[in-house]
Amino acid sequence: MELNSDFSSRVVVHSDQLEWQASPMKGVDRRMLDRIGGEVARATTIVRYAPGSKFSAHTHTGGEEFIVLDGVFQDEHGDFPAGTYVRNPPTTEHTPGSEPGCTIFVKLWQFDMEDRTQFRKNMAEELASPVNGVATATLHQDDREVVTYSHLDPAAMLTSGASGGIELLVIDGSITTGGDVLGKNAWLRLPEGERLSAIAGPEGAKVWMKTGHLPFAQPPAV
Repeated sequence: MELNSDFSSRVVVHSDQLEWQASPMKGVDRRMLDRIGGEVARATTIVRYAPGSKFSAHTHTGGEEFIVLDGVFQDEHGDFPAGTYVRNPPTTEHTPGSEPGCTIFVKLWQFDMEDRTQFRKNMAEELASPVNGVATATLHQDDREVVTYSHLDPAAMLTSGASGGIELLVIDGSITTGGDVLGKNAWLRLPEGERLSAIAGPEGAKVWMKTGHLPFAQPPAV
């Protein structure tokens, strides 16, 4: 399966307008944003766990990165409430689920295969002091990518000219960029060479962003 797999094109997905699709596990549904591959895929997805649902134990051969958007994600390593950012690098394993139910934004098979740095962070607790109405946290940085989380005041501007492509998810509020109004759970991917200039809406915005990573995009090794 290929979905939004042309990394040289600008892509906008208003994910809340997509139908939920059932996954192989009962009670776990998803909205696909981009994908190369079948059930083993380089994928960016919003996943919803019904209360009491869970996946069977598995190993993340290509790594897993996710944000808890609502509810509480759970596995044998603990409880991960809304606002948590998690990186589970290649070779990590777990049995994920959620007793109360949750929704996560998850990226699979997008790690350096030598990466072994595993962590969780409360994104809001990482925020620096605001500058011109924008408070930003650097969640992760390496030779391939930079991952940030920002709080924007109403009408504040978020810009980036980072090389290697730009990807963002609006976690709350709204932004306007390139003539598009992106509300909660909207996803944007900009190709190499395209700058980001976004203005927060009247309620402000909370935005997760990754830059630099698109030159490394490739299908999973299966």
